[in-house]
Amino acid sequence: MNFSKRKELLLAAISASLKAGKEIIEVYNSTDFEIQIKSDNSPLTIADQRAHNAIVSVLDELGVPVLSEEGEKLDYTTRKAWDYCWIVDPLDGTKEFIKRNDEFTVNVALIENGKAIAGVIYVPVYQQLYFSDKELGAFLINNIEDWTGTLDQLVLESEKLPLKQNRSTVRVVGSRSHMSQETTDFIEKLKQEHGEVELISKGSSLKLCMIAEGEADVYPRYAPTMEWDIAAGHAIVTASGGKVLHLNSEEEISYNKEDLLNPWFICKRDN
Repeated sequence: MNFSKRKELLLAAISASLKAGKEIIEVYNSTDFEIQIKSDNSPLTIADQRAHNAIVSVLDELGVPVLSEEGEKLDYTTRKAWDYCWIVDPLDGTKEFIKRNDEFTVNVALIENGKAIAGVIYVPVYQQLYFSDKELGAFLINNIEDWTGTLDQLVLESEKLPLKQNRSTVRVVGSRSHMSQETTDFIEKLKQEHGEVELISKGSSLKLCMIAEGEADVYPRYAPTMEWDIAAGHAIVTASGGKVLHLNSEEEISYNKEDLLNPWFICKRDN
């Protein structure tokens, strides 16, 4: 797939994410919303479903198959033939959505032969849009609710990631809802190596966004995640100069696997 085609797809993914964000906010701002429990005991709201419908209404027109958390899970015998696919989490951080702490996102990633090559993360409450392409780089734009211009125009109005930082301490970002003993041990080891270590808790894919921005240095994940939880963030982190690796090796996390569960991983910046 050439660069021009990827730019076309990335712009469509941005449009889809912004459209989903509007659906989510409408539910979030309502007085109440029904919560269902899925078979894996994770919560589901009407916002998840409305966001999914908004995204696929755009992506289904592009000729690239969609693998969404809230969509049909096709068998690997079908999926393994895909050179390209979208991996989508229409509402990442449903627990944070239910807690009403604002830390939830829309995640859309473009996958090429198992690699996350482009990504979009939209933060509906804060109207922040992160987007990336493997050649274009990674970007952030604030206060965006809609976009009708070109991708090149959007890039010009955005900040390139990582952003400049001025701090001396090592900053670790961890899950707000899934902190584990292994994560605590990891942080203690960092303290022994670097002295002062600052821990920041964040929900959803915002942890990956912090790495891409340079706001944090490392995000260790010793708890289960699915491919749609991190694929978009992985693409953005990589395009910003970071890495998302298997926790005990230098192997990059891959996607559209037979088992959609991710291994434990570490997301980090080298600079």
